Amino acid sequence: MVLWQQTARFKESPWAEPGIGRGRQAVVLIASISLVLFGAIGSRLAYLQLVKGQEHQQMADSNRIRLIPKPPDRGRIFDRQGRLLAGSRLSYSVFLWPIAQRPQDWQKSLTTLAQLLDIPEKEMKNRLEQAGYYSPYLLRLARGIGPAQITALMEHSDTLPGVILNAEPIRYYPQGELLSHVLGYTGEISEKELAARQPENYRIGDVIGQMGIESALESRLRGTWGGQQVEVDARGQVLRILGKKPSVAGQDVTLTLDLDLQKAAAKALGTRRGAVVAIDPRDGAVRALVSYPGFDPNIFSGRVTPHQWQELQRRSFPFVNRALQGYPPASTFKIITTTAALESGRFSPNTVLATFPFLTVGGIQFWDWNRAGFGPLDFTGAMAWSSDTFFYQIALGVKEQPIAEWSRRYGFGEKTGLELAAEEAKGLVPDEAWKLKNLQEPWYAGDTVNMSIGQGFMQTSPLQVAVMFAVVANGGDRVRPHLYQTAGDSPSQWRTSIGLKPVTVDILKRGLRQVVTGGTGGKLNVSHLPPIAGKSGTAEDPPRQSHTWFGAYAPADKPELVVVAFGENSGGGGGSLTGPMTLQVLEAYFAQQKKQGRR
Repeated sequence: MVLWQQTARFKESPWAEPGIGRGRQAVVLIASISLVLFGAIGSRLAYLQLVKGQEHQQMADSNRIRLIPKPPDRGRIFDRQGRLLAGSRLSYSVFLWPIAQRPQDWQKSLTTLAQLLDIPEKEMKNRLEQAGYYSPYLLRLARGIGPAQITALMEHSDTLPGVILNAEPIRYYPQGELLSHVLGYTGEISEKELAARQPENYRIGDVIGQMGIESALESRLRGTWGGQQVEVDARGQVLRILGKKPSVAGQDVTLTLDLDLQKAAAKALGTRRGAVVAIDPRDGAVRALVSYPGFDPNIFSGRVTPHQWQELQRRSFPFVNRALQGYPPASTFKIITTTAALESGRFSPNTVLATFPFLTVGGIQFWDWNRAGFGPLDFTGAMAWSSDTFFYQIALGVKEQPIAEWSRRYGFGEKTGLELAAEEAKGLVPDEAWKLKNLQEPWYAGDTVNMSIGQGFMQTSPLQVAVMFAVVANGGDRVRPHLYQTAGDSPSQWRTSIGLKPVTVDILKRGLRQVVTGGTGGKLNVSHLPPIAGKSGTAEDPPRQSHTWFGAYAPADKPELVVVAFGENSGGGGGSLTGPMTLQVLEAYFAQQKKQGRR
């Protein structure tokens, strides 16, 4: 009894068996902590699986599922005979797969790529940031890389995760510089263009037409993207294809251009700054359009090297299409001065005027080009010899407003309607209202005198001048020049009457024919071609050399082709310099017609 009581008291004592009591407390404490931890972990797992499960599944898929976009083949461009002017060829391009690395890990790869591809790190980093580091889409970094770069990238492939080398079609222009201003070129879309075209489903790295037909017919040529959804392993190797959407090629386009005539026009122009335009006066179809200097559009299918860019800068504005820029039309404008005189009724078709070495107007002497005059002339004779003093008198009698109005009817002062509107200048038809607004000066009689021979403020493009000649050639209709037409188009839809009287057309036709048979265009009076009608022009541009012009059409009795040649600050005379250039193009045209059995 005593023993039991002692034992009981000993067990109740806080000092009794200390090792056993503390062990039980530790077990309880650990169990409690474990329950709390497991509860927290369980709650977190429940949150991750139930609440955030779908989001994390998508992230996991993004790391193993790659979207490989497949660009469409861009539509091909052909001339009217079906000859290839622009197509595509396979080349290697470098892509980045942003999600393949963590943002902070990309820097090392970009440093290596900068050395291999000669692309600034900052530029590549900006593109990655713009696309987003977690984007699953491939981001094109460079197109059309060379064999040495391909080899270097393959050698460094193990140290460049997310850098992918793929073959893809790039634009190819078999004629090189010959059609640079007509076709333009393609290049990657800029940030500004991307912002403007986002509703059209463009994205970073897309290739887009940058000028010329490539830009004007972008929606037809572009096509629709396709692609593949593939599963990849940790090294980025494709394990299986999960889905596929074929791309749709862009539409092929056939232009009104004739490749042989384009070559003949380029050969005639040579290395002179200027332009040559050839159009069909019956419907405005453009058969040739050449501007020099130009550029090789193929260089823009890849990355333009500093050397290539420097070479382009040595040329005189190679991206300017001189066929579409404004210049003083010189004596070719006498077609419109004649029209205004006859249509206004202020001069009869039988008018004969004395011509002089010069006329004094407002105290200023305005000289004839031969410094002597030509004696009495009618309209056809004045056109043939391009007498300035004859047309000075006509203009002073008509005044500037009718001349300005008829200039606009012929199409001056506005764009022609050609597809290359983005590169085309409207030109300028000046009048008193324009001068007061822009120069704060009244219109003087001397301004009218200058205007009568296509000098002063008047500005027209070689294409506009070709349209002017076409009005005479086809009997009074203004044509809308075009490079693209469909099979169902009617010639009449490209023509609009400007309301010329038959007698006006007759005098203009006889005058332009007489230019060749007995005037300033004698070099085109050849026996091996059908009869040619035309007009020369020489425009002063001090302190630089003069511009030269010659416009012609043939056959004179039933015209099929209008050709206008223009020399920018070429010096010399229109009849002696640009006249032979025009003749070369006409010779090529009629040789082609003979070969095809049409003559």
